[in-house]
Amino acid sequence: MEHIYLGNSGFRVPKYILGTIPFSGTNGFGPAGNIKEDEAARHVDICLDAGINMFDTANLYSKGDAEKVLGAAVKGRRDEVLISSKTGGNINEDPNAYGASRHNIENSIHHTLKRLDTDYLDLYFVHLWDGRTPVEETIQVMNDLVKSGKIRYWGVSNYSGWALARTYTVAEQNGFIPPVTHQIYYTPEAREAEYELLTAGSELGISNMIWSPLGEGLLTGKIDRNKDAPPDTRQGAGWQQPWIMSDERLYEVIDVLKEVAESRNATVPQITLAWIKDRPNVGPVVIAVRNEAQLRENIASYDIRLTKDEHDIIEAAARPEPFYPNWHRTMTGFEKGSPSEMAYLEAWEKSMGLE
Repeated sequence: MEHIYLGNSGFRVPKYILGTIPFSGTNGFGPAGNIKEDEAARHVDICLDAGINMFDTANLYSKGDAEKVLGAAVKGRRDEVLISSKTGGNINEDPNAYGASRHNIENSIHHTLKRLDTDYLDLYFVHLWDGRTPVEETIQVMNDLVKSGKIRYWGVSNYSGWALARTYTVAEQNGFIPPVTHQIYYTPEAREAEYELLTAGSELGISNMIWSPLGEGLLTGKIDRNKDAPPDTRQGAGWQQPWIMSDERLYEVIDVLKEVAESRNATVPQITLAWIKDRPNVGPVVIAVRNEAQLRENIASYDIRLTKDEHDIIEAAARPEPFYPNWHRTMTGFEKGSPSEMAYLEAWEKSMGLE
């Protein structure tokens, strides 16, 4: 397993990271999975054997219980693993236990470290943009946590392009430690990140870490235009996310993924992961599974290298529309595109018949 630098830092992480949203399955998170401590420890063993030594969690997952399960699973081998967690989601009725304020972040890290049974986190995320808290406040408290040794690096998740740029710029210009990564949603069907987020991260020196590359269960091969999600899956059990632009668009992507998978004697999840991991500007990819078989299947996708034709047919299935200013950039300033955005400009050039 390749280890890559996280953003503009000396911190190296595996290309695949194990996500823990299926851990515990309590407090409303049952549809995502219900992995308990013994099975979680087995998953950690499998990951470490494969060179995957990073595990991603959040205080929102099972409202803290996923952190407890992960803490138990890595007990006695903290020096072998990297752990990231997040805060910012609404986990109880306390109006201050939400967002990116100093109050919530400092309170959250205290409880997260206790649940994980560790003295520090390798990486700590603000789980979502908080437009009601001054960005300076968020940056300062994250800076303080790094300096205190409670966290080593910090990141953000689910930000817009301007919010990401503002956070990084305010930190850098005021002598604070900027975020090193941005965790975002990106799949062969959900391509909105190509408009701005993926290029913004690369231009700013912030790694684009991908969450739920299988579309929160949409791209598992168990769903297509003729087959609804089984009841024992996240989508079949009433999971509300993600938002889908068009059912037909989704099915067209699934059709292509199945076509490539069959020609490769692989699975739809494997082809999906193989496509995502090799896309431009993509850093680490967070995988999440419900059982050992799925974990081994996902890990095996790392060795799949799609041909250009295979990659392109998947890319074309759900190519984003070249909304302004992208169509204007493509038509009048194509040759001035930054290296990080050329792949997207080239795709829009094809869509507009300008190639």
